[in-house]
Amino acid sequence: MFASALDIKERAELIQNGKRLQFTIVWNSMKALVAVVSGLIAGSISLVGFGFDSLIEVTSGTAVLWRMHLDHSARRERAERVSLRIVGGCFISLAAYIAVDAIKSMYGHEQPARSIAGIILAIVSLIVMPLLSRSKRRVGRELNSSAMQADAMQTQFCTYLSAILLFGLATNWLLGWWWADSAAALVMVPFIAREGIEGLRAKACC
Repeated sequence: MFASALDIKERAELIQNGKRLQFTIVWNSMKALVAVVSGLIAGSISLVGFGFDSLIEVTSGTAVLWRMHLDHSARRERAERVSLRIVGGCFISLAAYIAVDAIKSMYGHEQPARSIAGIILAIVSLIVMPLLSRSKRRVGRELNSSAMQADAMQTQFCTYLSAILLFGLATNWLLGWWWADSAAALVMVPFIAREGIEGLRAKACC
């Protein structure tokens, strides 16, 4: 009986940690605002796309936060499935947007603009997002929550997109490689789409 009570207490603590980790909803909302505004000012499709990804992360984080609130109810399993499908839909939306945006940029020879705000935002994201992803993955694993682990993967993809954004802006600035950003983004599309399909099928992400 004591062990059972201890398990309940430990799970409650993990749930609280999971809820606290969803402060990324606020962070991603701010990131989206900065990326979209600076992208529009600089005429950078890459930055606007990065802002769109942040909005997708807001949706994903909100779905997982809802699932955390229902953890102790009889609707836990249903909330898990619904949350996972929402996150999966976010992945599919992200993959589609990146594919269309990258192909359009390469076809039109659209050159990413020089944006100090974009470079700073990408660097900060490269520092913050891996830490958040690792924490979410740990909580998701201990709670056996596929939705939380999928959200952790979404956060990890943000790290990759931050690196792609930084690579594209930096190489364009230093070397004039206008195509680098779009080419790197296209490489990621199949992996993102695969995670989305697994989420829609309510399967656990790796």
